[in-house]
Amino acid sequence: MSITFQRLKSTSRGLKQVRELNELYAEAFDEKEMYLENRPSDEYLLEILTKKDIIVCTALSGEQVAAGLTAYVMDKLEEETREVYIYDLAVAAQFRRQKIATHLLEFLIKESEKLGASAVFIQAEAEDEPAVALYESMGEREVAYHYDLYLNRRK
Repeated sequence: MSITFQRLKSTSRGLKQVRELNELYAEAFDEKEMYLENRPSDEYLLEILTKKDIIVCTALSGEQVAAGLTAYVMDKLEEETREVYIYDLAVAAQFRRQKIATHLLEFLIKESEKLGASAVFIQAEAEDEPAVALYESMGEREVAYHYDLYLNRRK
């Protein structure tokens, strides 16, 4: 079956797919608590899908979400451009090793160009060898540290 790529819109179909995508993230990242325990309302998700600075894309096999990504568009202060940060990207287990992630990234790059972005960036865990290999085949590695500064832990 062929795979189709799309940017989700604020519609009932977009809502259904973003919920399926969160289920895919929960499974792929083994993070059920994060993605499934505090599910947002339909209204919240529909509002998110209207925003120009949030990009949610899916790869569909028929009506099934085979893969997807969530990215954020950031305006830069140092020059008149934007950059796009991919926060999550996952491919369902039965669809891996079919270049779906590559094509999904290529789709996002085209969407990012339409928005005037000059770069797309993503991070990967060093031990996630397939992801690291994919990203290295498409771009340049920049070694950086990542810190989570949780607001509710500061009290």
